[in-house]
Amino acid sequence: MKRLSEKIVIALLFVAILVFLYSVITELFFDSAPSIAVSKNKIGLIEVKGVIIDSEKTVERIQDFQDNSSIQGLIVRINSPGGGVAASQEIYEALQSYRRDTGKPVVASMASVAASGGYYVACGVDTIVANPGTTTGSIGVIMELMDYSVLLQKIGVEVNVVQSGRFKDSGRGSRKLTKDDKAYFQQFIDDAYSQFLDVVADARNMDKSQVKKLADGRVYTGQQALANGLVDKLGTYSDAVNLVARMAGIEDQPVLVRPYVHKRTFFDLLFGDLEDLAQEFTSLPVLRYQLVY
Repeated sequence: MKRLSEKIVIALLFVAILVFLYSVITELFFDSAPSIAVSKNKIGLIEVKGVIIDSEKTVERIQDFQDNSSIQGLIVRINSPGGGVAASQEIYEALQSYRRDTGKPVVASMASVAASGGYYVACGVDTIVANPGTTTGSIGVIMELMDYSVLLQKIGVEVNVVQSGRFKDSGRGSRKLTKDDKAYFQQFIDDAYSQFLDVVADARNMDKSQVKKLADGRVYTGQQALANGLVDKLGTYSDAVNLVARMAGIEDQPVLVRPYVHKRTFFDLLFGDLEDLAQEFTSLPVLRYQLVY
């Protein structure tokens, strides 16, 4: 029995050592941080992928590059159908701040999709490069409210609400929208839409009336977007990288620098705080009022 216990202890120690080594190797070889070397041919890469829900990490990465003097400009790779209004606005503002405070070039490269909130983000750069077949545009705002009041009536469920004002429960799925509710939400949508138009008009040097003709929610190919003045050039990701390099005065081959992203390791799973990890894998909360670009 004693010999068996010793073997178990040795086995556990061996596993712990393997886990530790795995963690160290992962940190050394698979995480990359912006270099602090003096080289002047570096371009920061910002990726905006998927539905734009949270802007915090993207904004932090833009600010990290802003504080790194060896970074000569940014390439913003966008492959997103859009997302939350406020999140899109915050990324846009961070790119504007980077350009204003550093004077360095920022170029957007549109991938398969850069629509709605993805297009809003692109408006924060100096030059927008799209592929001919990129899906872009979709300038507009939408809010989706579910109505399950008829279903509740059929199954005999009644919802009682106590509220402080007549619009506090507007959009609640257990009752139908009233005429006043619809007017209230339409004003809400119209204000966010007007903000979007202002941003596009400023970025594209257009009158707001011109933008409005294009901003009825329709999508455009990259080629159509160029013809309508919504993008600056047609080209690939490589073309966009070379463009920002030329704008930054880089003569050698540009080096793309990814922001530091901590990767979770097996060591984190065994000994780290599992609460944060669990939050990453939970479904996104359903918000009753969610403005979406």
